[in-house]
Amino acid sequence: MRRLIGARGLGQTPLERRCEERFRELALPPRRKMTIEEVCEHVGARRGRPLLVLPMALPADSPHGLWVATDRNDYVFLEERLAPIHQHQVVLHEIGHLVCDHDTSPVLAAEVSRLLLPSLDPGLVRRVLGRGHTDSEAEVEAELVGSLIGRRLSGWTVHRDRPVPPEAHELVARLALLEPPGRTETDG
Repeated sequence: MRRLIGARGLGQTPLERRCEERFRELALPPRRKMTIEEVCEHVGARRGRPLLVLPMALPADSPHGLWVATDRNDYVFLEERLAPIHQHQVVLHEIGHLVCDHDTSPVLAAEVSRLLLPSLDPGLVRRVLGRGHTDSEAEVEAELVGSLIGRRLSGWTVHRDRPVPPEAHELVARLALLEPPGRTETDG
């Protein structure tokens, strides 16, 4: 990114103006600083379903962050081995995609959904968005919106013991390439 969004619309590009508008539409409470948890609660309330952030060890060839939207929840999975400041930016970037309602990876085909998320009905997974490193407009927009939200955050630390809802256990296990809960290697 060459520069941050200009002051009060002066010299802004159409993309920057759109990002400012998305940020305003988010209508964060008029407090100076928030935690990432408060932002997630706010975004979840606006979308009508919880937004859960789950750090985990992602496969080496996967993106650093992944937004998974279901009918009941939104999940942001992020690579737990990244430096905390990088994790911070990944979460904000994925929230940026969510706030912008990007559709860069629309609903998975039933066959692909069964392969990646076998425990979920393919109809439940509406979309999966991974953090990419492209210069596409959607990626730049998500990064800018995430940066605007980041200006409102207080200090943030990574909690490695975030609770995982029961309906997400198998999804988390699959993404982490681990056995699902309750199974051992001897279960075959």
